[in-house]
Amino acid sequence: MTNITSKIEELVTPILQELNLELVDIEYVKEGRDWFLRIYIDTSTGGIDIEQCAQVSEKLSEKLDEVDPITENYFLEVSSPGAERPLKKDADFLQAIGKHVYIKTYEPVNGAKEFEGTLLSYSAEEGALIEVRVKTRRIKIQIDKEKIALARLAIDFSA
Repeated sequence: MTNITSKIEELVTPILQELNLELVDIEYVKEGRDWFLRIYIDTSTGGIDIEQCAQVSEKLSEKLDEVDPITENYFLEVSSPGAERPLKKDADFLQAIGKHVYIKTYEPVNGAKEFEGTLLSYSAEEGALIEVRVKTRRIKIQIDKEKIALARLAIDFSA
């Protein structure tokens, strides 16, 4: 799958640069009997409208008609990453400092594999420092970058 997503990234990046948009994520997944190619886009100012998604979809469809690395039938979807935007790149984490995040790890850290709280700091060398609430206390937990399986912005319902 990563080979397909990296080829799609090569195709979509010039389109996004031309439209002054940024690539957040690419998914190529099978759901039931159908395959889906999902492209998540955003702007540096935040917020994507349906017309921008349609533009990217149209231009990418033209490219895929010329050179499509995917052999099976699939549905192309271009959308905003939504309120719970994934954090994939170092820049995503740096932009999320001070925001409420959800992090899932490959292996337990301090006895847990799932954390939700405020991202206090991030560096490629040291990973993420997150402040979580445990009952009435707030504790800081350092999570090494290599241990992060999934990270995304999270909606804070306690605020």
